[in-house]
Amino acid sequence: MFDGYDSCSEDTSSSSSSDESEEEVAPLPSSLPIIKNNGQVYTYPDGKSGMATCEMCGMVGVRDAFYSKTKRFCSVSCSRSYSSNSKKASILARLQGKPPTKKSKVLQKQPLVAKLAAYAQYQATLQNQAKTKAAVPVEGFSWGNYINSNSFTAAPVTCFKHAPMGTCWGDIAEGVRVEVPNTDCSLPTKVFWIAGIVKLAGYNALLRYEGFENDSSLDFWCNICGSDIHPVGWCATSGKPLVPPRTIQHKYTNWKAFLVKRLTGAKTLPPDFSQKVSESMQYPFKTSMRVEVVDKTHLCRTRVAVVESVIGGRLRLVYEESEDKTDDFWCHMYSPLIHHIGWSRSIGHRFKRSDITKKQDGHFDAPPHLFMKVKEVDAAGEWFKEGMKLEAIDPLNLSAICVATVRKVLADGYLMIGIDGSEAADGSDWFCYHATSPSIFPVGFCEINMIELTPPRGYAKLPFKWFDYLRETDSIAAPVKLFNKEVPNHGFHVGMKLEAVDLMEPRLVCVATVTRIIHRLLRIHFDGWEDEYDQWVDCESPDLYPVGWCQLTGYQLQPPAPQSSRDSQSSSSKQKKKAKSQQYKGQKKMTSLQLKEELLDGEEYSFLQGTSDQESNGSASYYIKQEP
Repeated sequence: MFDGYDSCSEDTSSSSSSDESEEEVAPLPSSLPIIKNNGQVYTYPDGKSGMATCEMCGMVGVRDAFYSKTKRFCSVSCSRSYSSNSKKASILARLQGKPPTKKSKVLQKQPLVAKLAAYAQYQATLQNQAKTKAAVPVEGFSWGNYINSNSFTAAPVTCFKHAPMGTCWGDIAEGVRVEVPNTDCSLPTKVFWIAGIVKLAGYNALLRYEGFENDSSLDFWCNICGSDIHPVGWCATSGKPLVPPRTIQHKYTNWKAFLVKRLTGAKTLPPDFSQKVSESMQYPFKTSMRVEVVDKTHLCRTRVAVVESVIGGRLRLVYEESEDKTDDFWCHMYSPLIHHIGWSRSIGHRFKRSDITKKQDGHFDAPPHLFMKVKEVDAAGEWFKEGMKLEAIDPLNLSAICVATVRKVLADGYLMIGIDGSEAADGSDWFCYHATSPSIFPVGFCEINMIELTPPRGYAKLPFKWFDYLRETDSIAAPVKLFNKEVPNHGFHVGMKLEAVDLMEPRLVCVATVTRIIHRLLRIHFDGWEDEYDQWVDCESPDLYPVGWCQLTGYQLQPPAPQSSRDSQSSSSKQKKKAKSQQYKGQKKMTSLQLKEELLDGEEYSFLQGTSDQESNGSASYYIKQEP
């Protein structure tokens, strides 16, 4: 199981005899269990099992198949060559890429040139890391440095059911052991060692090599779903060598006994972990599929768009009439903003017909079963009616919950909602919410939960009182029982870090923090930006992701804003708030390209925790006033 750790030592002997005696590791009982993994028990077949590296030609193979008592050579030829020519012959043989004999059972053959190149690259990487250890450049934002330097915590992967591994994360926690590449090694070949999880932050784990005890000097962050992270026992089954880190290689004389003691009864990743990761990153939506999506210039209608690319389940949709493919819209495949072709007609929603009379070659309609299903409702009895008042998150200003009105009742439980005081005369800014949407609330929700309610624009009778407003407008409030009162056990807490989409610029995924929790409603703050850019988001929103999601999927992460960008916010924020765009792609604080031209100054950002934050996941008190 701990293959090759005693034969891939960095201190190689220069003896002139292949039969020179060396210190042998005492054999372990063949029935000795090392670690249990889902019922599987790994054992040593004998005390000498493992991998070895030929000191003459550099080939890696099964130790038992190697020649001589010391198992230092892969064949008789290598042993004799080493004896007669000593190190000079060894170097020449390596440079010539001497092949092994047929008798040697070599599992891995790597030419010396490749080894030397890899080793040189590794050394250069170490030097670069040493020079830039404290720097956090915009292009290379490090979650590990950000979390360590500020003692942040991150939302666990299990909070994000739509994300890879969100439903099958299992018992991965601190203390779990894994096999990872050993970077504290001067060998030119890639070797591994066992490490334990010290801290988890989303997909990212802070690891410490076994044997370092309380020494954190070589701790490192990595994505636990990465291709170089394996369950304990993987090296044994894959023929990879385990080599202790150079810093502690002389700490123990019997590394096998040490590992047996440390790992007996320990937890590791499931053997099919990498397969589960791969399966969870397979997405049903494919390029060239046609869908109906909200028209970002007129929220009241939908348009046909084509899937241009899929990254981590996020879709880049190009509106079908866009000839240069620049008129696009980003959303997750589970977003409530996209639907199958024909959805608008089926429920009575406004739809912009395309000038394209027939499908372009290669384009095809996405099957209806791929889209997120909404909860069925019974509209036969008491139901929403046009003119009813409610509170709703403003789709054009997601930091605000506003006074709103049901403008139209569609089929299948869908409603057209208008924000009082700021509606266009033609209703082009009405927005479609389902009756079960967590973005609409009954009258009084904000007051009960101590959230600032945005009154209608131009309404002079302040402070705003619902009783007076309903009387003045001769309207009624939508019945409380019609709203979604379900509050899942989401697991979020105030202060948790995550990666979140800026829904006013939905192509951007940013470093973010949960700053308030009102039952299932989360207040998302974008690190480095003013509070006015915060957004109210549902706890099950597909636009929230664990720390490390961008790295895992290859999506670009937007780091916290630099100080120079923060200073410019105060002077421009008031002007931006005056001009309310009707486009579902508002002006984000500063564009991503502008941010790239700035350097992070590394300053901390702190948020204020409100006294009315409700961290309870229960639904019993959803509409009962909570005391601070």
